[in-house]
Amino acid sequence: MRPVHTALAVLVAAVWGFNFVVIEIGLDHFPPLLLSALRFLVAALPAVFFVGRPKVAWKWIAGVGIALGVAKFGLLFTGMDAGMPAGLSSLVLQIQAVFTAVLAAVVLRERPGRVRVLGMAVALAGIAVAAVDGGTSGPVLGFTLVVAAAACWGVSNVLTRRAAPPDALNFMVWVCTVPVLPLIALSLLLEGPERDLAALRALDWSGVAVIGYVAWVSTVFGFAAWSYLLRRYPASSVAPFSLLVPVFGMSSAALVLGESVSGLRWLAAVLLVGGVALTSLAPARAVNRTGVGSGVSAGSPPATAAASPVPSGSLRTSGAAAPRSG
Repeated sequence: MRPVHTALAVLVAAVWGFNFVVIEIGLDHFPPLLLSALRFLVAALPAVFFVGRPKVAWKWIAGVGIALGVAKFGLLFTGMDAGMPAGLSSLVLQIQAVFTAVLAAVVLRERPGRVRVLGMAVALAGIAVAAVDGGTSGPVLGFTLVVAAAACWGVSNVLTRRAAPPDALNFMVWVCTVPVLPLIALSLLLEGPERDLAALRALDWSGVAVIGYVAWVSTVFGFAAWSYLLRRYPASSVAPFSLLVPVFGMSSAALVLGESVSGLRWLAAVLLVGGVALTSLAPARAVNRTGVGSGVSAGSPPATAAASPVPSGSLRTSGAAAPRSG
């Protein structure tokens, strides 16, 4: 990769990592489900009027929008609101690679090789260490919700693989339109109209900046830049940069929010990032109808936009690595 593009890839990883800190700050201004709804609303508008009509069937847009936007981000934001630290959330969310690999094996018949199975085992060991660390520094409920968010992200990754959108940015913008109304309805039902109205009435420049960052910087800029890199370079060259997201997430949370990073958390980070690297970058073998491995490589990491990224926080098109954002 050219130095300028390497710098762009690192910048996107930093943007997605810092996004967890911004979410944490945003939760001081908004209830979690309302914040997630506002993120997708602002990310979709006015971009949806400039990207053209959807290039895949609506069933895929709706499926990914529900799995990624409503379930994944709803659970992530709620888990962080329940006390899950921002840095630890950025790390634990990476277990989505394991969920994606398992679901791809079941649904897409991508048979994992030995290296990928080893990576899944290492990543799960990292989650176990993170759970021990989380049990001493944060609520079990918040940790569980973030793991559930990672599982939902895995579902959205597999749906995106099946959709195989020819234009990743067009697909992501239209996906952003789906979660808005369901999240607003859930917020009114679970968080209450009084709390939502109070948050909107108290909106200040800090709250506006939070929404602007998670919607335009993390989602629109992050995903557009990532898609640009994937168009110019093989996914295997771009994908490893997404492993920097939890590094930036944990570092920025420590610097900005004062979160402590214990020895156990660093151990969890090494295991998780290493395991995700093996799981994501090792090729999987597609199984044909006779059950014999065809030798077709899955190629790139099984993760999505997104949030996020959406990056997350992030999606994956056919043959393209998806971002791992918050």
